Amino acid sequence: MFSQKCSSCNAPIPARNGNPMPVTTNISAEEVWQILGTVNDPEVPVLSVTDLGIVRDVIVNGDGVEVVITPTYTGCPAMDVISMSIRAALLQAGFRDVTVRSVLAPAWTTDWMTESGKDKLRAYGIAPPAHRQSVCTPDAFQAEEAVQCPRCLSYRTRLVSQFGSTACKSLYQCEDCSEPFDHFKCH
Repeated sequence: MFSQKCSSCNAPIPARNGNPMPVTTNISAEEVWQILGTVNDPEVPVLSVTDLGIVRDVIVNGDGVEVVITPTYTGCPAMDVISMSIRAALLQAGFRDVTVRSVLAPAWTTDWMTESGKDKLRAYGIAPPAHRQSVCTPDAFQAEEAVQCPRCLSYRTRLVSQFGSTACKSLYQCEDCSEPFDHFKCH
């Protein structure tokens, strides 16, 4: 059973359990932001796209919704999955006309992450970016920024690789507990 059509390709959207999909007509930006808070980043599933700070804007126009997102870095492979997940969550909530648009400027910065998101990262075992890093691009004679181990909270850590499990993270190891861990790079 199909109850509505996709606004992008006009294909029928199947009903859930034989019941028509809900249709939302009174759209508020606040509702959209609440739904976006349930859409998780595929690379770090403990973070929502709002925790990560990649949602730049929500534009409500009649019965249409446009969500503007910025990748954590240009070429981020997760952005297609994130766009589809945002679109699917809003369609499932009954929004008919959903557009997700990516913008590259201004470039994403770790300053856009929520404090709650940084706490979730630490609990997940990833060192969050510092509140205000003093050394983002060290010169030849500058020391690297001290990165705290998310497991034992020691600052006696060392950079193992500029690239961790994803390109937006680097790999560190704690010299006290010997635990390797990812660290969100300063952007």
